[in-house]
Amino acid sequence: HFACDADSEEDAVTTEYLRDTCTQAGRRTQFIALQDIGLDGGRFVDLQGNRIAQLFKLYPWEWLLQDEFGKALRADTTLFIEPAWKMILSNKGILAILWEMFPGHPNLLPAAFEPGRIEGGVVRKPLLSREGASVAIERDGAIVESDGPYHGPYVYQAALPPPVFDGNHAVVGSWMIASQSAGIGIREDDTPVTLNTSRFVPHYFR
Repeated sequence: HFACDADSEEDAVTTEYLRDTCTQAGRRTQFIALQDIGLDGGRFVDLQGNRIAQLFKLYPWEWLLQDEFGKALRADTTLFIEPAWKMILSNKGILAILWEMFPGHPNLLPAAFEPGRIEGGVVRKPLLSREGASVAIERDGAIVESDGPYHGPYVYQAALPPPVFDGNHAVVGSWMIASQSAGIGIREDDTPVTLNTSRFVPHYFR
């Protein structure tokens, strides 16, 4: 089963794309809106009453656990994709923890939970913010802040401005599987903060 908020066009298109790749791999798949998932004897079921054994959900774990419906997760045996431990990676507090564990690592930027610990320009990020919302960049006495509904607590990370090409701030996102590079994506935005309106740039390497 593949689920998301069906009223969100972006989420619905992304979920259907992933479902299509699963179908092409030879698996039987079914879409279900998040609000249509039911409970029967403490187990998640679809509209036909079939048990949901495996579920991809495009919905934040922290929102699900705060929901009254989320209490059923303790007893249900549904296999979730992505798994619950991804909550650790989606929490930006891991940036400060990684810097404490591996200070000076070339793949990390200095980060801390307390303001004033990082010298120079700083990016302030809510621990559970998404898609560039509620992010503030403080550099050279100026503050650039994106709109958003998220609030503290925050993590403070050293500012490293992305490169700018023809007015486009470019950011490379990389995917790792078993410590091996498995692909990249390039996003461009009009501002230094990469928002959910950023452009995903097609690219091809030979």
